[in-house]
Amino acid sequence: MKISFLLHNAYGIGGTITTTFNLARAMAERHQVEIVSVLRHREHPSLTPDPRIGLRALVDLRTDKGHPLHRRPARVFPSAEYRYQQYSELTDQRIAECLEAIDADVVIGTRPGLNVHIALQAPRRVIRVGQEHLTLDNHPPRLRAGLRRVYRHLDVITTVTEADAAAYRRKMRLPGVRVEALPNSVPDPVLPAADGTAKVVIAAGRLVPVKRYDLLIEAFAQVAAAFPDWQLRIYGKGQEQDRLRQLVEKLGLWNNVFLMGPAAPMEAEWVKASIGAATSDFEPFGMTIVEAMRCGLPVVSTDCPYGPGEIIKGGVDGRLVPVGDRDALGAALLELVGDDERRRRMGRAALENARRFAPGPVVTQAERLLREAVSTRSTGQRTAPAPGPAHGVLISQGHAARDIAHAAAVDALRLLRRGRR
Repeated sequence: MKISFLLHNAYGIGGTITTTFNLARAMAERHQVEIVSVLRHREHPSLTPDPRIGLRALVDLRTDKGHPLHRRPARVFPSAEYRYQQYSELTDQRIAECLEAIDADVVIGTRPGLNVHIALQAPRRVIRVGQEHLTLDNHPPRLRAGLRRVYRHLDVITTVTEADAAAYRRKMRLPGVRVEALPNSVPDPVLPAADGTAKVVIAAGRLVPVKRYDLLIEAFAQVAAAFPDWQLRIYGKGQEQDRLRQLVEKLGLWNNVFLMGPAAPMEAEWVKASIGAATSDFEPFGMTIVEAMRCGLPVVSTDCPYGPGEIIKGGVDGRLVPVGDRDALGAALLELVGDDERRRRMGRAALENARRFAPGPVVTQAERLLREAVSTRSTGQRTAPAPGPAHGVLISQGHAARDIAHAAAVDALRLLRRGRR
């Protein structure tokens, strides 16, 4: 198969970019794969793509920023979408031209606004897949209402957790569209796993309020008081950096807590630790949790919606604590810090249990999903929303029904355009 990923900006950094590159790299083992970046702002991407993967951009902000059409608001990309201000009539035009000429068997959108373009503009001969990297409930009501009208023209929707797939099936009610959870994958580590002897706890991610690194620092004060030779290292950058530094100074933890800045790749840092930590109020998946576990670290995490509870087996390969509970978080960290054998046993379990997020199993699931979608299309049928992760009901759809669906897509596009005027 030839598979095209439509990505917001492949030249930046972020979880969606990383997971798209990971999946594309794994699928390039057996398929022809390209990444189409809507935007480009620099010469080379921050992440190095596999040489087997094609990479092209539609709008180069270094030269197209002053284009007259780029000064006009987008009319297809939904205005309620988080990235709307970065889109324009120029991106509308370039995306439409790209999809009209696309020679792929499958085109995969990686955010709601791009899924809308694919649903309305990709040729009917192409399998249209919309990926959800956040969660349905994370989107504003106006966007959810618009997606409900347009997503019926997709063939497949993938979410990163079973919980979010269930929410899509229950709330969106999209006849003929298959909804299935497809977790993010993490490449196989190249360094030896952590051995559990380092007196270091690590957390990584954007320094933003939802990650609750303030809670982690306050909880770690309990660890530092009982085990002053242990360290907490927080990797990342963001708006909370100054506030977190002030908190470290206020608590007198300058010898125990360190804001390390961003690091890529993180694998070399994970293996220097013995425990991973994640303290978010909300986490669509939990990529850093998987990264830490794949390096042999048990992870102490808040049991927030949606991802951590589907990744960590509490008491086996990590610990789950209530959201926002500083004392419970501190107690869980102390439990692992103070028990060498338990920490190492959980680290071994984490290494083993996280293998399900290796590229192999995830790609096998993705290939099955795409093959079934291609087969369904070739027989003139579509797959209804699945009652479970891998089951569906076939609905007959002849030429007349396909024409009706196409007309409905055109009407939906007109409605979206009318809403921009």
